[in-house]
Amino acid sequence: MTKTYWLEHAWLDTHVEPGVAVTVSAGGSGAGADGRVTDVRTGVDTPPPGAEILRGLTLPGLANAHSHAFHRALRGTVQVGSGTFWTWREIMYSFADRLTPETYHALARAAYAEMALAGVTAVGEFHYVHHAHDGTPYADPNAMGEALIAAAADAGIRITLLDTAYLSSGFGQPPNQHQRRFSDGTAEAWAERCSLLKDRDHARIGAAIHSVRAVPAGELATVARWAEERRAPLHVHLSEQTAENEACLAAHGRTPTRLLADHGVLGPRTTGVHNTHLTDEDIALLGGSGTGTCMCPTTERDLADGIGPAVALQAAGSPLSLGSDSHAVIDLLEEARAMELNERLRTRTRGHWTAAALLRAASADGHAALGWDGAGSIETGALADFTTIALDSVRTAGPVPRLGAETAVFAATAADVRHTVVAGRHVVRDGAHTLVPDVATALADAVQALRS
Repeated sequence: MTKTYWLEHAWLDTHVEPGVAVTVSAGGSGAGADGRVTDVRTGVDTPPPGAEILRGLTLPGLANAHSHAFHRALRGTVQVGSGTFWTWREIMYSFADRLTPETYHALARAAYAEMALAGVTAVGEFHYVHHAHDGTPYADPNAMGEALIAAAADAGIRITLLDTAYLSSGFGQPPNQHQRRFSDGTAEAWAERCSLLKDRDHARIGAAIHSVRAVPAGELATVARWAEERRAPLHVHLSEQTAENEACLAAHGRTPTRLLADHGVLGPRTTGVHNTHLTDEDIALLGGSGTGTCMCPTTERDLADGIGPAVALQAAGSPLSLGSDSHAVIDLLEEARAMELNERLRTRTRGHWTAAALLRAASADGHAALGWDGAGSIETGALADFTTIALDSVRTAGPVPRLGAETAVFAATAADVRHTVVAGRHVVRDGAHTLVPDVATALADAVQALRS
């Protein structure tokens, strides 16, 4: 089955093109099936007969490369008051303690539906809440991961489940009472459980190392080898906090980045998340190995983490992607904008990235970091995933359409998303989710279930 979309304006990697007809093959049954673009025609001034009309600026679908779905329940409760990342973490644990496969599915479904409303077509879920509250495996040892995969299908988006090894509370320390449900005991046991998970049309299975403090050095290679054998993406929280760096230096006499390099973790399929507090040698190791960097500016500022050296990392050879992480905000356009504006504050100079480069981080490079090949562009053969931004809202009205990339990044917000298409199917139409009728109520109900 084929379908034609007529795009009033389309971002085609380097420029905005008016009047573009895109023919797509809708994938098989099921959310996120592998529909692709079969033809792109420019210079089509009027919509072809029967075409679905997308007015505004259509971009490739956005990739949210770093998500903790259950953190969505924290929004509005942890943004005030004093404290640090470490005090915030205790509140986060209190919500993690209450999750069940059923409540996690409901919350993730609603959070992923919010992402679709924001133009996100693929999410990287950094998943470490594996077992029951006391650490006992569920009858299905991947019940929590399967709940997330099902939630993405129900919300109509693609997911890369980054199943996360989390084995200790710190260097040489066992998991604390909150972390028992995160741990499989050993990396080999993690790999055995994780191997039961399977790819499907809308889902890819990847791996993650929570951090160098949560996976003993002697077990890092086991996780890296699991990902290498499957050619799967591998993500890791890296140097988000200076306290982590100091503890790693005390335990191993080297930085977290050097420790990962020494155990074979770095490489082109690996992405370091945050990469905030790095030495010059760290930057060279990451860039020289082709290891990616996922910046999460809205979370990094919310948690007072700091501003990472994204410009230097990219110059060294580290591809940039973006994530909403703790979901203080779900808005990939804001993440892209914030990366540039943070750098302006840090350096007191402007213009570190073009709007086109920021869009690439939010789309093509994010999809690549999640293992979705052929995504993040509007061209023949690409996945038929795209999102349309209104050009007539109070935020976007005024600029001429050819400046669409600049308008999208520096003026638009998630509230300006009018359509989201995944695998050639409308998931969001005219600002409304087609699969989750009332996303706000779904979010409120899911959050209340965890608080009650």
